[in-house]
Amino acid sequence: MKLGKFSIGTGDRFSHQGEAQLRAIMKANKSGLDISPVWNKSNREHTYVHTLPGDVRIEADAAVAALGFKGKYFVDADHINLSNVAPFVESSDFFTLDVASFIGKESKAEDINAFVASCSKYMGNLVVPGIVHPLVVTESLLKTIAANFLAATEQASEIYKFLKSSKGEGNFITEVSMDEVETPQTPIELLFILKMLADKGVPAQTIAPKFTGRFNKGVDYTGDVTQFAKEFEEDVLVLDFAVKEFGLPEEIKLSIHSGSDKFSIYPVMAAVIKKYDKGLHLKTAGTTWLEEVIGLAVAGGEGLELAKQIYANSFNRKDELCAPYADVIDIDESKLPSVAEVNTWSSEKYANTLRHIPGHPDYNANFRQLIHVAYKVASEMGKTYTGLLEKYADVVGSCVEENIYERHLKRLFNL
Repeated sequence: MKLGKFSIGTGDRFSHQGEAQLRAIMKANKSGLDISPVWNKSNREHTYVHTLPGDVRIEADAAVAALGFKGKYFVDADHINLSNVAPFVESSDFFTLDVASFIGKESKAEDINAFVASCSKYMGNLVVPGIVHPLVVTESLLKTIAANFLAATEQASEIYKFLKSSKGEGNFITEVSMDEVETPQTPIELLFILKMLADKGVPAQTIAPKFTGRFNKGVDYTGDVTQFAKEFEEDVLVLDFAVKEFGLPEEIKLSIHSGSDKFSIYPVMAAVIKKYDKGLHLKTAGTTWLEEVIGLAVAGGEGLELAKQIYANSFNRKDELCAPYADVIDIDESKLPSVAEVNTWSSEKYANTLRHIPGHPDYNANFRQLIHVAYKVASEMGKTYTGLLEKYADVVGSCVEENIYERHLKRLFNL
């Protein structure tokens, strides 16, 4: 099973927007692209929303059937580990192996020494085609890389072995995720992480490293775009080298997690993948949930009132809601509007404050990030929330489709 050159992870927390998401992808594909949708949902999201992994498969299959989509599509068990993977096995065919928490965990000295010894041919000035300067590989550097990442890649191997025994070799896509950490992995670290995965027989088709800068949920990239561009290009070249050198799948590509709304770096990624004719996996998630809230606000009346209630409840539970996402949000509480102020807003004001249009005078990234982590609040509303999604399905779906196509796919693929 192969993922294909371009793919987009389309998270849908309440399982109502599958068709709207797919319409956006099909619209982009009319330009000659072949983007595969990957419906993704994490164990945490299932827990908060009280859904089951099989519900994502049902939604994906239904959307594909309704719209007559003929391309490849997948269902991603997002950010899984050995403790929670089992319920996803039957319905998923894409598995994001989240091993970030194992980075830096202790490995046996003999394992570290064995890995260093296996890299002897790469010692010195290693030339990776396309990278301007040789990578300086020393024994000390290799020991440090092994100490930091051997345990994580071993964990990836254990999860992969479980999936291989459960689903059969070649019957699923493997992604390795190391992004939700504070320290970015350098291209030289990525190179030897890829060797570790190859040594352990993990046929990763995508890998999600941590890049320089902040990839906060639902808002634009924060950081040095020039440095990101350098890292991203070098990582693409490293992947190419790793395929030839280590025997990894030739279709392996970078996966950009928390990739929604990173508008300032989309041109960079677009230029690099075009330059080298490479693929990309862009993972989005909460951006669709945000468009649901925007759609309800636009609908007005009871929809707007519910949107205001979601903000009021989330404002009063900021610490609880933000805690699980501490590494991927930055909220300046002094710039959050009061509940009383929001309660005076019109549909237009609420939507413009939440909708991600850089430079718009009403847009508030702090407001947006808080709503982003507040889907638990909506879940607690049960049918009150989902009932309005169904009642205003046309308005909400239009917002979801426009967001993915106009603000994401058009920017990323220069449509």
